[in-house]
Amino acid sequence: MGSDYLPNESLVPRSTYVHELRPELWADVFKPATSRLAWIPVHVAVITVATVAICSGWLPWFAALLLSPVTGVSFAGLTFIAHEALHGGIVRGRITQHLVGWVSFLPFTLSPRLWQAWHNRAHHANANTADDPDAYPTLADYRRCRRIRVFIDSFSFRGRRWRGVLSLILGFTVQSGHLLLTARSRGLLSPRTWRLAMAETLTGVLVWVIVASVVGFISFLFVFLVPLLVANAIVMAFILTNHSLSPRVEIDDPLVSGLSVTAPRWIEWLTLQFGYHVEHHLFPAMSSRHARAVRELLRKHWPTRYQSMPIGLALREIHRTARVYKDALTLVDPRTGTEYETLVPTRA
Repeated sequence: MGSDYLPNESLVPRSTYVHELRPELWADVFKPATSRLAWIPVHVAVITVATVAICSGWLPWFAALLLSPVTGVSFAGLTFIAHEALHGGIVRGRITQHLVGWVSFLPFTLSPRLWQAWHNRAHHANANTADDPDAYPTLADYRRCRRIRVFIDSFSFRGRRWRGVLSLILGFTVQSGHLLLTARSRGLLSPRTWRLAMAETLTGVLVWVIVASVVGFISFLFVFLVPLLVANAIVMAFILTNHSLSPRVEIDDPLVSGLSVTAPRWIEWLTLQFGYHVEHHLFPAMSSRHARAVRELLRKHWPTRYQSMPIGLALREIHRTARVYKDALTLVDPRTGTEYETLVPTRA
């Protein structure tokens, strides 16, 4: 792979970090945080009340514009619940995880089976490697594939090109749909599992078709379509900052290939501490309610290697820099040749 990826000697395997940190974590930290299930009826209640208020004409039209973003926040909140639940951080039973995942991913009609194959197995084992389905391309990939060029040039959030905002407001929906359609060819799902994942997705689509037929097109804009754009923006704000500023690697080293982002406490509370992404990659089955404790240990053991920044600064860096890797440590805008350094920690 040459200079496209940092070689193994520059990296520390995930298992090394875990081995050193585990003795300093209390046993209860790995128990499922079942109390987080209480978020589901809260978000469902917000969505239901907002929908009824909009569709019944209780409020003037400008109030509907205010309720739509609130619904979008709850759509995103459910997505963060699905993420943690399907890792086993909230419930352990597979059937229960699956049910919580399907209900919580309903705004995006995302199949829990697809998510576990795509995110839990493919992404977590290969973050920012050649096999990561979420990684941005190398310069060689960009030059070789027209589809990649179109995506990077027209859709990605980079290089101060404001049309890249499309990747914020549509990104999670588009990526989920794309991976569902390509899951078999990528080897993510077997033919049988793909059919089940497709059935889960189409069942979710049917739910929203029924809602649209009941409330009408105009109301549906405010109770689903606008909230979905808001939810995409919230979810993608975190997903884009997780790895897109970090080097490409040959093996799974979460402190090199990932970035944690911080936010005001109320935002971290609403997003279930999803921004603590390095911590999550080290202990994916642990509820992120314990992420700050892991963060403190990382800062103690690897103060120059652990990387974190406020989410606002991370988004500005995403907007400023490019989304194509010239080499393991350099991002490049293929159209202008402008280069940007990735976030490179030291080994100490």
